[in-house]
Amino acid sequence: MEVYCTRPRCPRPKNYFTDLDDNITLKTIQQKYCTTCGMPLLLDGRYVPLKLLGRGGFGAAFLARDRRIPGMRQCVVKQFQPAGNLTSIQLQLAQQLFEREADVLAQIGNQNEQIPDLFAYFEITVKSWQSEQPEQFFYLVQEFIDGQNLEEELAPRGTFTEEEALEVLREILKVLKFVHNQGIIHRDIKPSNIMRDRLGKLYLLDFGAVKQVTNAPTGFGGSSTGIYSMGFAPPEQMSGGQVYPSTDLYALAVTILTLLTKKEAIQLFDGYSNQWQWRMHVSINSGLADILDRMLLPAANQRFQSAQEVISALDSLSIPPTQLHPHKASVAKLSSQTQPPQAPIVPPPAKPAFSTIELLGGAAFSGFEGALIAIALLSLLKSPIITLTVSAVILGMLIFAQTRRWIEKLDLLIIAVITFALIYFVPFLHAFISSGQVIILSVAAGLIAIAVTAIFRLIYKLLSLIF
Repeated sequence: MEVYCTRPRCPRPKNYFTDLDDNITLKTIQQKYCTTCGMPLLLDGRYVPLKLLGRGGFGAAFLARDRRIPGMRQCVVKQFQPAGNLTSIQLQLAQQLFEREADVLAQIGNQNEQIPDLFAYFEITVKSWQSEQPEQFFYLVQEFIDGQNLEEELAPRGTFTEEEALEVLREILKVLKFVHNQGIIHRDIKPSNIMRDRLGKLYLLDFGAVKQVTNAPTGFGGSSTGIYSMGFAPPEQMSGGQVYPSTDLYALAVTILTLLTKKEAIQLFDGYSNQWQWRMHVSINSGLADILDRMLLPAANQRFQSAQEVISALDSLSIPPTQLHPHKASVAKLSSQTQPPQAPIVPPPAKPAFSTIELLGGAAFSGFEGALIAIALLSLLKSPIITLTVSAVILGMLIFAQTRRWIEKLDLLIIAVITFALIYFVPFLHAFISSGQVIILSVAAGLIAIAVTAIFRLIYKLLSLIF
C-alpha cells in the first residue's frame, strides 16, 4: 500500500508498506513513519493519506482513507501549509482563514447536502527532520466529492450551453441563499470552487475565505481582508471595503460568463469603459442576460441584494431559456420589478453578434462555398436557372446556420475543405471547367465576398456615426 507523507518539503513523500495491504493490519497498526523524514503517516491515528490532490496558497489537500470507519471511507485531508516568505501578520491571517473554514464547515456542512461535511479538525506537533525545533501542523478532514470542479470540466470541452450554465446558476444560488441566511459570505466564488460529482450534483467548496458578518456593526456586511480571486471580485472587495451577499452574486455572475464564453474574466472586462463586454460572445435569452448584467453592476446597492431575489427574477422570466432573442430588453425594466424605483439601471448598449474577424471569415466561407456548390449543381443539372435557385437556397441555409452559431470557426474550415476535395477530385462535378479553374473561381468568390462585406460594414459604420 502507498502512503503519502504530508510534511511540506519531504523530498520523497511516497512510502510503500506491503503489510498495509492487509486491511486487518491497516486497522490495528499503531503508527507508520515516513522512511525519508520520519513524519507520522497515520494522521490523528486514523487518517491514511494516499495521494496529493493539489496545493494552494495556504495549504495542500490529500486523498485519504479513514481506518476507523467501516469500509474505510475516502475523505479529503487539508493541511495548513503557508508559504515560507509570509510575515508574522500574514501567517496569523492565513491560519485564521484555515481555522475559519473548519468553523464554517462545522456550522453549516452537515445542514446542506451541497456543502462538504466536516469530519475532524486537529493539530500535530512533531520534531523537525532538519533541526531540533518542533513543527506544528494543522489539519481538517472533510467529505470527499468524487468528481471534477467546473474549471477542470470546462478545460477539455467547449463552452457551456445556456441550459447548462443556467443549471449551475440556479444550484449555486440555492447554496448561497442558505449560506447568506447563516450570516456568512463566501467571498471566493469561481469555477474551481464549484464541484460536480459523478451523479451530477453540484457542491460549493473552499470556505477558507468566508466572512462572518452576523455581528458586524453596519448590518449585513463586513470589511474585506483582501482575500479574493482576481477578476471574480467586485470593486468593494478589491478595495478592502465592506462585503455583502451581492459580493458573492457578482462573483457567481462572472463564473457563469466564464462557463458561457470559456474566456478569462480579464478578457471580458473593458477597463477603459469600466464595463463588462460579454454579450457579443454568446447568444442567450435576453432576460437571463439582463439578470447577469444586474449582478455585475459595480455598485453593490444596485445589484440584487439576495440570492432569493435572483431566483425570483429567473422564475419570472416569461421567455423559456431555450429560445434565443436579440438584446432588446432593458435592465431598467427588470430592475423596476425587483428593487425600489430610486435605483434604476441603465442597460448597456447593444453589441454586435460577431467580431469583424468572424464576419469576414464567414463571408469568405460563404463566397467560397457558394462557388463550389454552383459549379457542382451546374455540372449535374445543366440548367442555369435551377442551379441558381438551388444554390441560393443551400447558401442561405449555410448563412443562417452561421448566424445561429450552429457552425463556426473550425466547422467552417472542415466543411470548406471537404466540399472542395469532393468537387476537385470527382471529375463529373466540374464537367464544364478544369480542376485549376475550380480553384480560381472558388478563391475569387471568397475574396469578392470579403470585399463586399467589408464595404458594407464600412458604410454601416459611417452611417452610424452620422445618424
